[in-house]
Amino acid sequence: MIRSARVRALFALAVIAVSVYIAVTVPVRLGLDLRGGTQIVLETRSTPTAKADRAATDRTLEVLRGRVDALGVAEPTLVRSGAHRIIVELPGVQDPKQAADVLGRTAQLTFHPVLGPAGSGKSGDAKAGERVLPDESGQRLRLAASAMTGKEVKGADARFDQETGAGWHVTVDFDRAGRAQWAKLTSEAACRAVGDPTRRVAIVLDDRIISSPQVAPSVACGTGIADGSTQITGSFDDREARELALLINGGALPVPVETVEQHTVGPTLGAQAITASAWAAAIGTALTALFIIVVYRLMGALAAVALLAYGLISYAALAALGATLTLPGLAGFVLAIGMAVDANVLVFERAREEHAARHRPTGRSVLTAGFRNAFSAIADSNITTLIAALLLFFLASGPVRGFGVTLGIGVVASMVSALVITRVLADFAVSRRWVHRRPRLTGLATTGRVRDALARRDPRPMRRPRRWLAASAVVLALAGAGIVVRGLDLGVEFTGGRLIEYDTTRAVDPERARTALAEAGHPRAVVQSSGESGLTVRTQALTDAQADEVTRTVGSLGGGAQKVRDELIGPSMGDELRRNALVALGVALGAQLLYLAARFRWLFGTAAVAALAHDVVILVGVFAWLGKPLDGVFLAALLTVIGYSVNDSVVVFDRIRELVRRDRKAPLAEVTDRAIVQTLPRTVNTGLGALLILASLAVLGGDSLTDFALALLIGIVVGTYSSVFTAAPIAVELHRRGQGRPRPARLRKREPART
Repeated sequence: MIRSARVRALFALAVIAVSVYIAVTVPVRLGLDLRGGTQIVLETRSTPTAKADRAATDRTLEVLRGRVDALGVAEPTLVRSGAHRIIVELPGVQDPKQAADVLGRTAQLTFHPVLGPAGSGKSGDAKAGERVLPDESGQRLRLAASAMTGKEVKGADARFDQETGAGWHVTVDFDRAGRAQWAKLTSEAACRAVGDPTRRVAIVLDDRIISSPQVAPSVACGTGIADGSTQITGSFDDREARELALLINGGALPVPVETVEQHTVGPTLGAQAITASAWAAAIGTALTALFIIVVYRLMGALAAVALLAYGLISYAALAALGATLTLPGLAGFVLAIGMAVDANVLVFERAREEHAARHRPTGRSVLTAGFRNAFSAIADSNITTLIAALLLFFLASGPVRGFGVTLGIGVVASMVSALVITRVLADFAVSRRWVHRRPRLTGLATTGRVRDALARRDPRPMRRPRRWLAASAVVLALAGAGIVVRGLDLGVEFTGGRLIEYDTTRAVDPERARTALAEAGHPRAVVQSSGESGLTVRTQALTDAQADEVTRTVGSLGGGAQKVRDELIGPSMGDELRRNALVALGVALGAQLLYLAARFRWLFGTAAVAALAHDVVILVGVFAWLGKPLDGVFLAALLTVIGYSVNDSVVVFDRIRELVRRDRKAPLAEVTDRAIVQTLPRTVNTGLGALLILASLAVLGGDSLTDFALALLIGIVVGTYSSVFTAAPIAVELHRRGQGRPRPARLRKREPART
């Protein structure tokens, strides 16, 4: 016993020491939604001559990496996602249009002899092998097939001609093979008369003539320009010249790319989110700590210290794994603080039961029994939450995936905090003489108000389980009616489209903005207020020009509008995300069923999954009635509620399993009654701890986290109810049906609720 206690103490000390070192030396990487910037998801497309396979995507990634490096963005991130997608993160870049233009252009550079002016028809008078394109001034030219391509380009540089004042130009240098081809191309053009349109060479980039200079009169016919370089001139400003040089230097993309997803967040919004979440975490943790200290006294104070250690371990784990902390991830971190209390509550409640059941209990003995008896429930309940976290990681993307990472780390850290750190502190405390002489100081020598009230009233909720099922069915029907009557307002993640959030100089009435946008050609725009002077506009897919028009319209109503968030989801991406969301939900329910069936019985697994479906429909229905959007953050909240609901059901089922082993002849309804009464104090105390955290998040977390916190508040209330009054009655009814119609039996003498 003493040796194991020393091992735990050394392990706890080592974990805390390593966590402190990592927290001090390794910074956590913030997502773009917290530090500001642009994330662009590109998808490679096949052409008749090139297949967009994994190898082509890898080559495209390297070309894009060169372009991004030339843009001068600090700490950019480019990674391949799957076989066809590339995720580009550009911190600090607030102009997604410019970034997307540079990244998405294929940069197919070709050099063509000019055959002369083209006619006015759609294809002019082009012949086979020729092409017709407008030059810089708009004149349509007939071009011969390309004489050379960008592959022969050695390098390009943007320069400003200070001597002549001609402005910006791009100097292009050719390699050895390119020099010969360039000399041949210019020597043939030089044989035409000065001023003849065919004395020109057209330089084409992505099917657009960017320059068509005349060969200088000093170049003689048959000689050409042999120095291996040329200048691309035009009406360039400094940005356009540098961008052109960048594209030429970066090389051509092996295959075209299409922007399927784009997120831009201003740095102000990210800073506000961090500040709001930090305040929510600090105040919520303080309230939760105060609550458990009031309920569990000295043990509660030690659990509060362990909570601080939990926060340190979670932060260090995020930093060590190189995980990106996103806005939903930050919310998951705050939420996990409330869930970390659950393991401590389970232990303390079991210790209280042991203290009441023993003749001459000691603090150390009841504490040891509390940890031993609570372990199975703690393990099962946390594993179910880990299942939800893993599903988020593997099936979701972006910030929602980051939420899954943070939640998973939080679950593991909470188990270390409760089962190791809290135990080390508690063992040390109860071994002190001054604590031994004052057993009520520990908080374990009392039964608690909730348990005392239950003992006085001796409730038997499973005497008529169908009443609870009828009540659940009514609530379920009301929530389902919201889905049918109001419909589901799917966010742009699931439907595709564009969402732009503005900060206006003065408040704008959403109805007025909706009318103005309809007059501007956007009748289906969804406009909602966001904060005191914020406005969110959600539409179908918009071009950049249309988005600029929306911005001008909102700005004219609000005395100016600053774009603080811009999200673009392509229709194919929306379909995929919606499909993945349904898959994640289905897999979550199936995984929970299999786990519970393996750990308990199919009877309890079926009851728990039925209660989960009940919780999901109610939460979705409430959001439908409220007109709230169902987006990626809502999906994160929904899967968290699934984990929490199963968590509660597992605690009840774990106690039922324990009581059945003691008395296998007792009717299941009677055993379930006792299990509910004995676990209800833990359910109430854990729920209140989580609600304190979520209330802080809802009030202080800012507009971006309000819906997230609301979904979790609703889900935890419904999940707490369903674990007792939906899952348990379903299990009892399924058991009765499985045994056939039972004969009336005398009521057994029920043992009082263990305290």
